[in-house]
Formats: sequence, structure tokens, C-alpha cells
Amino acid sequence: VQLQASGGGLAQAGGSLRLSCEGPRNIFGINGMSWYRQAPGNQREWVATITGGGIRRYADSVKGRFTISRDNAGNLVYLEMNSLKPEETAVYLCSTTWHDTTYWGQGTQVTVSS
Repeated sequence: VQLQASGGGLAQAGGSLRLSCEGPRNIFGINGMSWYRQAPGNQREWVATITGGGIRRYADSVKGRFTISRDNAGNLVYLEMNSLKPEETAVYLCSTTWHDTTYWGQGTQVTVSS
């Protein structure tokens, strides 16, 4: 299972970025997909999930600012990030599970300047 994340970059505090993760439509449609982030020296942190049925869940820290969604074809999952904060600078990774194995994309760097 290959996951390809993209869309990271540099944003100012209060700005926006949209991340994309491309992966297998059949897996996304059954098991969904999640976004995590990891800042240097910190543990990996769960950010958001969209289930196979389309239910969305968010970490409290991003509720109301981030939106996870899926394209109609079902093989792209997006993370729209608004009102970004400098402390949200991290590598953002997409992840899915298939047959009890968790797969990770390579991550995309998000840097938020103050």
C-alpha cells in the first residue's frame, strides 16, 4: 500500500494550506484515512480521520480550523488547514490500515511562521 502526501510548504500564522494524500481507493473506501503530525522532538500526534463511511473526526486542537475530506473518485484525501499557528509546524503524515497493518506516507513538511 503506497500513500503519497503532498501540499506542504510555508505559511504565515493565520494562513492556510491544503494537504493531499493519494492512495488506494478500495482501502480508503473501507478503512478510511488519517492525518498525523510530528514536530521535532515531539511524539507523533493524531490530527484527523475520515472513515470509510465518510465520518470525520478531529483532534480538539484543530476542530473548527481543519477539514478532512475525500474526492469523488475516492483515492485522494485532503486536509484543509486554516488559521494555522506556528506551533503547528511539523511533518504531516497520512496513514491507513489494511489487513491489520498500518501504512504511512512519506510525510510533507508544514512550516508556519509567526
